[in-house]
Amino acid sequence: MKTFLTRSILGIFFGSFLAIVTILAVIYIGNKEMLDASILGKNVLGTVFCGWFFTVTPLLFENEKLTLPVQTTLHFTSVTVLFFIVAFVIGWIPFTLKGFIGMLGIFIVFYTIIWLSFYMYFKKQAAQLNDELRGL
Repeated sequence: MKTFLTRSILGIFFGSFLAIVTILAVIYIGNKEMLDASILGKNVLGTVFCGWFFTVTPLLFENEKLTLPVQTTLHFTSVTVLFFIVAFVIGWIPFTLKGFIGMLGIFIVFYTIIWLSFYMYFKKQAAQLNDELRGL
């Protein structure tokens, strides 16, 4: 429970940071002097919620009762469903088949790159630990 709460707080803070960076980018890069408060509020809440669930859902990988394919499937399904619900409700993605398929393709590519990066990192860490244990 302590890990869940710690990650929740970190995720909320990270989502808030991304929201502020996005707001500043819209103001300074997009040359917007005024922002619509209702649109801003929805986007900030969506970003904070995404920060939270992208930080908390990796706890599935710490459940040793599940195999890696099951952990990955559960994680992918949960973050995909949550992200697309938020994205459609807020309007980040047009509510069309073309918008959904296009964003799903991008999402899968980024998910795969991030997943493989973490997999290779932890595999290298395990190999280093095993080498150190053999040296004892």
